[in-house]
Amino acid sequence: YSSIDLVPQLEYYARTIKHQQARSRPSLEVLRKTFEVGVGGDNTSEPQNEGEQPPTSKGKTPIRFGWIIGVMRVMVNIWGVILFLRLTWITSQAGIVLTYVIIFISVLVTSLTALSISAIATNGRVVSGGTYFLISRTLGPEIGGPIGIMYAFANTLSVALNTVGYAEVVRDMMRELGVKIVDDVNDVRIIGVVTVTVLMLIAVSGMKWESKTQIFFFLVMMVAFTNYIVGTVLPQSIEKQARGLFGYKADIFVENLAPSWRGPQGNFFRMFSVFFPGATGILAGVNICGDLRDPASAIPKGTLWAIFWTTFSYLVISITAGACVVRDASGNMSDIITGNRSDFCVGLACQHGWNFTNCIQSQTCKYGLSNSVQLSAYYYIIFAGIFAATLSSALGFLVSAPKVFQCLCKDQIYPFIIFFAKGYGKNHEPLRAYVLCYLIAVCFIIIAELNNIAALISNFFLCSYALINFSCFHASLMNAPGWRPTFRYYSKWASLFVAVLSVVLMFLFTWWAALVTLSIIIFLYGYVNYTKPKLNWGSSVQAGTYNLALSYSVSLTTVEDHVKNYRPQCLVLTGPPNQRPALVDFVGCFTKNTSLMICGDIIMKDRKTRPDNTTDVMVKWLNKRKVRAFYTPFTGDNLRTGAHYLLQASGLGKLKPDTLVMGFKANWRNSTPESIDDYINSIYDTFDFNYCLCILRMMDGLDVTADLDYQADDVNPSINTVFQNDQGKKTIDVYWIADDGGLTLLVPYLLTRRKHWRRCKVRVFLVGDEQNEEEQRKEMTLLLNRFRLNVKEIIIMTDSEKRPQAKCLTRFVDSVAPFRLFDEQQEGVSVQDLRQSAPWKISDKEFEVFRQKSERMIRLNEIIRKNSQHTALVLVSLPVPNRDCPSALYMAWLDTLTYGLHCPAVLIRGNQQNVMTLYCQ
Repeated sequence: YSSIDLVPQLEYYARTIKHQQARSRPSLEVLRKTFEVGVGGDNTSEPQNEGEQPPTSKGKTPIRFGWIIGVMRVMVNIWGVILFLRLTWITSQAGIVLTYVIIFISVLVTSLTALSISAIATNGRVVSGGTYFLISRTLGPEIGGPIGIMYAFANTLSVALNTVGYAEVVRDMMRELGVKIVDDVNDVRIIGVVTVTVLMLIAVSGMKWESKTQIFFFLVMMVAFTNYIVGTVLPQSIEKQARGLFGYKADIFVENLAPSWRGPQGNFFRMFSVFFPGATGILAGVNICGDLRDPASAIPKGTLWAIFWTTFSYLVISITAGACVVRDASGNMSDIITGNRSDFCVGLACQHGWNFTNCIQSQTCKYGLSNSVQLSAYYYIIFAGIFAATLSSALGFLVSAPKVFQCLCKDQIYPFIIFFAKGYGKNHEPLRAYVLCYLIAVCFIIIAELNNIAALISNFFLCSYALINFSCFHASLMNAPGWRPTFRYYSKWASLFVAVLSVVLMFLFTWWAALVTLSIIIFLYGYVNYTKPKLNWGSSVQAGTYNLALSYSVSLTTVEDHVKNYRPQCLVLTGPPNQRPALVDFVGCFTKNTSLMICGDIIMKDRKTRPDNTTDVMVKWLNKRKVRAFYTPFTGDNLRTGAHYLLQASGLGKLKPDTLVMGFKANWRNSTPESIDDYINSIYDTFDFNYCLCILRMMDGLDVTADLDYQADDVNPSINTVFQNDQGKKTIDVYWIADDGGLTLLVPYLLTRRKHWRRCKVRVFLVGDEQNEEEQRKEMTLLLNRFRLNVKEIIIMTDSEKRPQAKCLTRFVDSVAPFRLFDEQQEGVSVQDLRQSAPWKISDKEFEVFRQKSERMIRLNEIIRKNSQHTALVLVSLPVPNRDCPSALYMAWLDTLTYGLHCPAVLIRGNQQNVMTLYCQ
């Protein structure tokens, strides 16, 4: 192909770290130049993928984990305080059947969420930030920002939940030994704060130490789980039977199948909300994706296997506990039934030789499935398992929350949290975020109420899962070419189902907490949507916007136009928009939120080459000025050629301009004949294409190039124009000289709907005669009323046919004198001979033919200057030129009509087709 063409290379597609130069392929411009070598950036530095952290010093590289150590950690995060401290209590209240229902619904939510997160995680390079990163890069910063804060907060609450669970067990052990620090509640707080401090020190020491600690906890839990299973099959001692443990008994199993709700909050959804945090650790592997060697492979494999084994453990523990332990037991060995005692006995334990009637009736039982149960072969190993389960989960969440929060802070969506984005060490550990999460966890540990914290966490996690699944559904539904996940085992409809189910469960768990959660997310979403951070992640929302716009644009092509839906769709010849801000502001006043506006920039071929980012700069300028418009540059030999093609090619389907708006050529007297001819012929072409036309004239001109204060990016919206100012109670004067279909009246009406023009009154001037003045006024009043236009006054100009003043006539003649042939004053020379040397000039015959029309223009200008010198805006019907009208003469007419005004003037002409109607159909 070319000696300087390069074969495809990975680094040409990899995004690079900020401030680091990337290798790049040669541009088309370079390829078109022949025999150039050394192209392609061979001397530039090697790129690094976005989010990869460079080594902090020679020989030191960040630690990376595989799927077992990196993501199977999900198991120790899922196992937590619920496993040994709350699962048996839930089984006692809900019964084995409903407990299985709770587990299966939880697993359904988490499993399908894992499939969704696996699809998102395999759709490109995943870096640090975990769940927040995946949601924000899929749905955009508006949704990603709020959910990032909520998810980091939920992880922090999980630290408090598991730490409180650990502290409760330690307190109970101390109570058995007769040791007390202060009292039951404060002991939990003190132990919890000390524990979370130790975990904090482990977390900040680095991922290597944290990983080793988690492996140790995992091994301890395996031993504890084995100890539990063995404890269910061994013969139960008298001490264990006193605590309600009788081994596998069919009657106990049948009794515990059905629910036995207790207390005011004893119901299915309360038990569900308490259990659900025991299934929420599934995203622990995702949250440390920046520390994984291959996130795309490790996340699906590790997460799904972890869900399988933890679900298996929950099912085994709930059914074995329900088959071996009665709901209530006193723990008092004197309650054993001996001899022929036939005392009144209540409860299933009576059939196994124990009478727990007293504690059951007084509701003071301390043991049993509903209170406290330790099934184990060796008593103290179960406590080791509880400690490992709670501390491993707390440590995992303590690591996850700061990493998610750090990624959110780095994106600078919320400026007040950027302080926490800084990382330290070779792994860029978020030490500042660690401290923040630690302080929040301490605050909730002080609450020291396990069930209340669990219910609150369930709400936050369900909200996160809902958005994760919706992200997957939305990305799949939009079907963008960039959505190519390597993980295929997901369904967009299953993702949608889980998203809806998660929202429903939020309200069923705790409706007021669900409302609070959604309110916070809506507030944070509104903030991001208002501030519009400069972030572009190629989200599925952008893809959806494109699909929607394309669909509606195509559907419009099948809809016939109707006058009721007419709106002026404008092609504005602005050149660079920031050089003619008044022209942009004028059109923006009556097209904003209502119709199409395209800023056309005709680039002459002789103009110097502009920077490559000119289009982006102009679009940014329009956005900063809050003008809803498209910017379209076009290269042409001259104004007429550029306008000619823009008139034909601009727009898409029915979203196509029908009105050309251009500035008045104020320097026409000093311009070359070719440029005048070019300008006027553009007007002629406009009418030939059946377009409407508007020409704006400002007293000080439109071009503000000399006044621009250029900045580094050339985006400077600071220049103010009259169209941005409040017009007060001035008038808008409309000189409706010719019926053009109503555009001359529609534009001022649209202007008065804007804030700055709302108080302006519209006056309409019409040509008439004295004899029929009242009749004409009544007829026009009726017409305008039926048009439903709020016109303040209708004025009939009965003196428009008078001859203009001599000084005004003289001024007009002098203005066109340089453009006349004066052929009748030159004897012996024919018009054709003079035409050859100056074909653009006006012959005496042409001047005489159009004399009467010229005098009408002069007279109309006198009337306009008399009535509308200091109004807010003047609109005058633009005269349609005859094909044989010389360009210079027509230019003089336009100049004469708007001469001497101190306010903006608009020469306007519709295309003779109705743009307003009297009727409702």
